[in-house]
Amino acid sequence: MIDVTEQINAVRRTLGARTLDAGEARVMTLSQAYDTDIDDLWDACTNIDRIPRWFLPVTGELKVGGKYQLEGNAGGVVERCDPPKSFAATWEFGGEVSWIEVRLSTDPDGRARFELEHVARVDDKKWAEFGPGAVGVGWDGMLLGLTLHLRSGGKPVDSDEVMAWMMSPEGMKFMKDSNEAWYEADVAFGTPEDKARAGADNVLKFYTTPPAG
Repeated sequence: MIDVTEQINAVRRTLGARTLDAGEARVMTLSQAYDTDIDDLWDACTNIDRIPRWFLPVTGELKVGGKYQLEGNAGGVVERCDPPKSFAATWEFGGEVSWIEVRLSTDPDGRARFELEHVARVDDKKWAEFGPGAVGVGWDGMLLGLTLHLRSGGKPVDSDEVMAWMMSPEGMKFMKDSNEAWYEADVAFGTPEDKARAGADNVLKFYTTPPAG
């Protein structure tokens, strides 16, 4: 379906810190360039009819002040929008609130670049247990979907095919390599290697352990 190593290496990942009114937060940033123009990439990311072709079904109003809900996942409120450059929204899931910002730009080679910043408050216990991979692996999966969609000329991604692939050896390699890349970003941020490795091991166990029963 896709070259795993090529896709993992195509993504830039960084981890940073920010202080919010509510306390310390971590800033996870990842980006990838695509062989399309910025207007097409903006449409792929903001057209309510097109988003389900590569990500998840979404309902609501995709405008400033509007509420959105991704099927089986997060919802929130659109806070800012500057077409075709950026938009920001809350990311509300499991009783917790974090924030995302998507920024689009054009690389020197003419490709359109997608960049996602996810700002989450640090829950010491949860962050120590899992680290950035808990969120980062999921975002890597999102970029995989966008890659498949744009490479096909905008055709819908077959969700059943993707789910079957994710359970294959290649899919497992994708999750493992994504998790390892986030481990490296965690260490580069300054987390001690043993703590970063423990978190990465817990993330990998979560993603690869079959459900009970």
